[in-house]
Amino acid sequence: MQSAGEDPLVAEPVIEVRDLRMRYGAKEVLVGIGFSARPGEVIALLGPNGAGKTTTIEILEGFRRRSAGHVRVLGADPERGDERWRARLGVVLQSWRDHGKWRVRELLEHIGGHYAPFSTDRIPRPWPVDELLAAVGLTAAARTRVTRLSGGQRRRLDVAMGIVGRPELLFLDEPTVGFDPAARREFHDLIHELTDMADTTVLLTTHDLDEAEKLADRILILSSGRIIASGSADELSRQVAGETEIRWTRDGQRFVHSTADATAYVHELFRQHGTAIDDLEVRRSSLEDTYMKLVHEAEVTR
Repeated sequence: MQSAGEDPLVAEPVIEVRDLRMRYGAKEVLVGIGFSARPGEVIALLGPNGAGKTTTIEILEGFRRRSAGHVRVLGADPERGDERWRARLGVVLQSWRDHGKWRVRELLEHIGGHYAPFSTDRIPRPWPVDELLAAVGLTAAARTRVTRLSGGQRRRLDVAMGIVGRPELLFLDEPTVGFDPAARREFHDLIHELTDMADTTVLLTTHDLDEAEKLADRILILSSGRIIASGSADELSRQVAGETEIRWTRDGQRFVHSTADATAYVHELFRQHGTAIDDLEVRRSSLEDTYMKLVHEAEVTR
């Protein structure tokens, strides 16, 4: 029931996590994790091995029981999610499953058949196989047996299996491992299409910081079971105390200056020299620089 003062136009969070904790014996793997995700948002989880990324994902998928904390995914506790709830999820794991007896098209049609009973007016399921094959770059391999696919093609098939049901929430664990640059770009376009057209929410884990920057609306950095930073790539860069490099040309001469306040410096530069300024470049810390510094600081202060 809607409470007094609640805005009916504000969508319920797709993911809602508060004080999530996970303990294995005496070792606490997750220490009070908290975040939410709204419809159509892409969130990337970054962190070194052992930071708690996979454990977090498995709890949200309903594959692992948490030790404590509040978790809601698509309005339900993942530990109690039924078949209809699970049909609203898509999961792309790091390793491909053995479906050697199947040909690619037959396999996707077979898996897609499990989603057909859960179609709604808003979301027709499953995804048309021809469109899906084209989206993941497997059209030419449609009649090929799974055992005869290359490693990269198997990875694309994993992705196709994860999205065949047009999920409302998609979990991607290192999704483009084995993709060549063209296939990676096509996959990124597909994710943008899912989030823009179908309002699919995506939770992504990746070690590819460039991929995280291209895909994610928000990045969560984990270290030792804690979220140590949250924000867009640009917001995270501004959180890190570091200098921005400014390059420009004036009267044929090239200048380079480093400053902690790029905005104020550029304003002053134009106030002094106006249209004489050419080829202005402002280079903030990269996401990789930011990530490495935040993780290092977290490990030092642990």
